[in-house]
Amino acid sequence: MNLPREPEFIQIFTTGGTIDKIYYDAKDDYTVGDPQIGKLLEEARVNFPYAVEVLLKKDSLEMTAADRERIRAAVAASPARRVLITHGTDTMTDTAAALLGIPDKTIVLVGAMQPARFLGSDAEFNIGFAVAAAQLLEPGVYIAMNGQVFEAPHVRKNVAARRFEPA
Repeated sequence: MNLPREPEFIQIFTTGGTIDKIYYDAKDDYTVGDPQIGKLLEEARVNFPYAVEVLLKKDSLEMTAADRERIRAAVAASPARRVLITHGTDTMTDTAAALLGIPDKTIVLVGAMQPARFLGSDAEFNIGFAVAAAQLLEPGVYIAMNGQVFEAPHVRKNVAARRFEPA
């Protein structure tokens, strides 16, 4: 494997989902808050160029076909060859499928099963893993979750086991 000498610019699009959810107390529902990825990358002292753009602040169960088209258009229009998308896990595979066919880009979707604000969340690990995947994978559409990379559309979420697995 030939690693790049200079890290490539990574465009990060945020769409909401559990990774960005806020929970105040037992009387409140979760709400999608501000994206956490910029803060997490800053705290990790990463040394690669990136830009974060908020596309949506939605639970993925509330996403529509128009939302997925907006995501697709933003990815296609981005000058970056490497794209990372934070996304809710419930419909991540639907959005991954909607991104298929965009040429010459490595697109990685990532999320979390627990909000990034929670102690013990999988968000930090998943983001770091997805950043590495975005830098190393060939062009295509992928889901990077919990230490595994899956190529779209050959992936599904196993809700009962709380993990992604080959479809």
